[in-house]
Amino acid sequence: MGVSTSSPEKGISVVTVDVPPVNALPARAWFALAEAVRAAGHDPAVRCVVLAAEGRGFNAGVDIKEIQAGGDSALLAANSGCAAAFLGVYECETPVVAAVQGHCLGGGVGLVGNADAIVASDDAVFGLPELDRGALGAATHLARLVPQHLLRTLYYTARTVTAAELRAHGSVWRVVPGAALRDAALELAREIAARDGVLLRLAKAALNGIDPVDVRRDYRFEQGFTYEAALSGVAARVRDGFGRDVPR
Repeated sequence: MGVSTSSPEKGISVVTVDVPPVNALPARAWFALAEAVRAAGHDPAVRCVVLAAEGRGFNAGVDIKEIQAGGDSALLAANSGCAAAFLGVYECETPVVAAVQGHCLGGGVGLVGNADAIVASDDAVFGLPELDRGALGAATHLARLVPQHLLRTLYYTARTVTAAELRAHGSVWRVVPGAALRDAALELAREIAARDGVLLRLAKAALNGIDPVDVRRDYRFEQGFTYEAALSGVAARVRDGFGRDVPR
């Protein structure tokens, strides 16, 4: 359990997250994920990194129970951990392919929104339930997956979209049955890894350099509002009501 790295074939590194029961990550796991992805991309033998997860869902965001128990210090740690992991994917020296199954929520959207390509299972759903969790954030990354008006509607309503819907918007490369997900992600990674390693690194740096979204600045800006919600008390009130049938 935790974060592990494997090398299933030449030129490809697979970083896998396994934090039962739903891959809601505590702060230490976010930092571990950031370190694993950066290390894989820094290896000159690696030309493509696959970001995957075990279990019924790819990622359920931060561990809400950890934040409820730890207060401000836990929130700051979660904020820093998410920022590190998202940036680790974005700044990975080689292309990153996200292999997404089941739920991809909150911080999961932060990860895949910063990936270079997404392959998803046909049961995958993506969304930001932040307003139902007493938080804000990762709109920066959802904006890389859907058009602006859809982004706003999804954000305000905490609704999800399917992998098929994201494919229609051009942000998911391929949708496959769950049993075929890992093979489909490796197939794409293999095609990428067939290119010259030096040129791939230059291409990644060039594409990041012309990116119209400043993922570093924009996400940190969002996090300021997350902390403001915490200081005002509204975050704790919403989190305490999470899962209950009460008006918000």
